Amino acid sequence: MRIATITNWAYGATVCLTIASGVAMLMASNAESVERQAVEQRYVFDQLTEEVEVDAWALSDLARLYVIKQDPAVLQSHRQKAASMAKVEHRLQKLKDVGASDEELALLQIGLQGADALQDEQQTAIAHSARGEQAQAIALIYGDLYENELEQVQSQLDHFRQMLDRRAQGAIQDAVEKSHALRTLSEVMVGLTALMFLFVLGFILKRRVLHPVVRLSDVVNRLASQDYAVETPDYRQIDEIGDMAHAIRIFRENGLVRQQLEKERDAHWETRALLARMTQRLQGCESFEDVLNVAQLFAPNIAPGVAGRLYILDRDPWQMRCAAEWLNPQGEPDPFHPDQCWAVRRGQSHPPVNGEPDITCYHLPDACANQTLCVPLIAQGEAIGLLSFQNITPEMAPSRAYLELMAEALGLALANQRLRDALLAKALFDPLTGLRNRHHLEDALHTQMSQAMRSGNPMSCLMIDIDHFKRINDRLGHDAGDQVLKSVAAIIQRCVSDKGMAFRYGGEEFLALLPDMDEAAAFACATAIHTAVRSLTLHYELTEIGPVDVSIGIASYPQHAQSDNLLRAADVALYRAKELGRSRIVSFGMLEAG
Repeated sequence: MRIATITNWAYGATVCLTIASGVAMLMASNAESVERQAVEQRYVFDQLTEEVEVDAWALSDLARLYVIKQDPAVLQSHRQKAASMAKVEHRLQKLKDVGASDEELALLQIGLQGADALQDEQQTAIAHSARGEQAQAIALIYGDLYENELEQVQSQLDHFRQMLDRRAQGAIQDAVEKSHALRTLSEVMVGLTALMFLFVLGFILKRRVLHPVVRLSDVVNRLASQDYAVETPDYRQIDEIGDMAHAIRIFRENGLVRQQLEKERDAHWETRALLARMTQRLQGCESFEDVLNVAQLFAPNIAPGVAGRLYILDRDPWQMRCAAEWLNPQGEPDPFHPDQCWAVRRGQSHPPVNGEPDITCYHLPDACANQTLCVPLIAQGEAIGLLSFQNITPEMAPSRAYLELMAEALGLALANQRLRDALLAKALFDPLTGLRNRHHLEDALHTQMSQAMRSGNPMSCLMIDIDHFKRINDRLGHDAGDQVLKSVAAIIQRCVSDKGMAFRYGGEEFLALLPDMDEAAAFACATAIHTAVRSLTLHYELTEIGPVDVSIGIASYPQHAQSDNLLRAADVALYRAKELGRSRIVSFGMLEAG
């Protein structure tokens, strides 16, 4: 029941009790009116009986005075008083009309008859006096009989007054008691009205207003502090409190939705910040290892709880090779043919975003095939790799757009790294022989010499020249000469291997830096190169190229030269080897001994 309905019912009951109390008050007032009427009636009766009594004594006195004095004026006064007594008696006869009882009227009638008898005797005495019978008149009006009759009239009138007093006292007492009872009833009703009002007010304030409002106020305060975990009270009554509770529930639900949207927004901003930071780090990568490290670091944060692998497309052999993985994905990271992945085939993420049933990629384990997303790494319209995400669920996975942005950034980074490596290879390596070129020599020599000077270890340099190389070019052509250059370069690279660094110094000249090798160790390495070259058997088409020889000059630090003239010392030793007839090894130390 609504509070307004309760209030209306209470108001109606209060009005009814108020009307009843007013009626009781009116009835009490009416009882007071009856009391006043009884008093007024008693006053009227007392006044009239007193006049009868006074006039009776006055007539007796006038009659006696006339008998004694024989004064006509006294007689006239007697007659006038007797006339007025008649009027009074007539009014007493009418007392019945104003409430006199039969018993009272009967008693009054006896008194009036006595008064009439006294008047008759007075008239008789006056008549005797008028005839000169003075003695008889005096005996009549002053006799005992007359006195007794006069006292009887007085006694009847006094008795009448007493009866009137008793009746008036009874009426007054009844009126007072009735008025008191009605006033008490009225006060009780007023008290009941007040109690009902207080009860209804207390019920509304405490049970239907105060308690719910306190609870709702606490909920509102917690909701104001964005504590949307608070449970709202379930007030389903149809009143203002119920409306407030319903509004607060709606506010809480809206707050939860808004909080969820804010969390999703914050998660999106965080993911975007991670993507931006990853892109910045990828721009600073200088090797494939750097790119893989960035991918392994950022992928678990961009897609929390989502395991994955990064595959790179190798061209020889043509396969997808796992280069990095995170969060322990299922299955073995075995290489597979690019055609086994539908994402690589389509050039788009697979399966499609609509989530409808679709064919799964053949390279995926059966256990996670339905929860895996493959995103190809595309650069310049060509697939160069693949991102494979496992355990993709609506609750765990971020937006597919973020995964595709991550794949795009990694694809560009890998493509840039390939281009960087290709440009670096062209800048630092000889395209014909695969050895480092002369541009790389300066940095490498500086690095190796600085390390040798810090450690105090020796370092040697080999200058190698193919003997009579111009004759081969002139006789068989440049293709045959290129074949000789590649063969000799392969021998030098093999003999130096991981002990040093081999360079194509220019034309048919090669150079080898041998850290941590003194003159003897360098001579042994040069001997191995010289022997291997002399044992070559080369053919160009159907023609044998013929024997190939090399001349080698050796210089060692710190035995033969300092850091700034090691190459020159080796070049001087090579020049000496050529002067001595080529196809030989000459050390700078041999020149100093000679």
